[in-house]
Amino acid sequence: MVSFQNVTKEYDNGFKCLEDVSFTINRGEFVFLVGRSGAGKSSIVKLLIREQTPSSGSVVFDGVDIAAIPHKEIHTMRRRIGVVFQDFKVLASKNVFDNVAIALEVTDTPKSQIKEVVDNVLTLVGLLDKSQRFPAELSGGELQRVVIARALAHEPDLLVADEPTGNIDPVSSAQIIEVFEKVNKMGAAVLMATHDDRVVDKLKKRVVRLEGGKVVSDVQEGKYAQSTK
Repeated sequence: MVSFQNVTKEYDNGFKCLEDVSFTINRGEFVFLVGRSGAGKSSIVKLLIREQTPSSGSVVFDGVDIAAIPHKEIHTMRRRIGVVFQDFKVLASKNVFDNVAIALEVTDTPKSQIKEVVDNVLTLVGLLDKSQRFPAELSGGELQRVVIARALAHEPDLLVADEPTGNIDPVSSAQIIEVFEKVNKMGAAVLMATHDDRVVDKLKKRVVRLEGGKVVSDVQEGKYAQSTK
């Protein structure tokens, strides 16, 4: 489903945030992407959603080179990749329902379908009873679940999360991970960039480790501290 093939990302100043990175993610797989801050995790996410393009190599999603997708068609590809950021990116002036619905409204989804879809994803993340609350009334964990619900609105084939438990407490973190496991069991692939060793060690999923912009290990049923191939 996803294939990074000898990907290097170099900036104008010569700094390489990624160097010769290769790995694949199969349909329905759950993969942790781990490493210290600055290891290149966020760069992987940005390449996947075409916020950036590789300096060399290719990032392929479902057989298509992402960098080759015409600009006017990027939004279509992005509907198939749900993204969850650490900093929430919710609209303070809109309630929970509307924060999720906006993902459908911008793609001209018929109003008759929006309520059904939003109610379904809010039920999945356990927030249907708070659909009329505003962001200021929610905890950090609840805000993150709003973002997850929005990312799921288009039933993506791949859910990408960049440090989703970084700003929340352990109880909320466990709730977030439970949602990701549900989504994965429903058939979506999950790629989670994280430095949360407790989550990684508990779930025993595949672990891809980055150091200095390079993949240094790729282990099935791995642990956070594991660093050998």
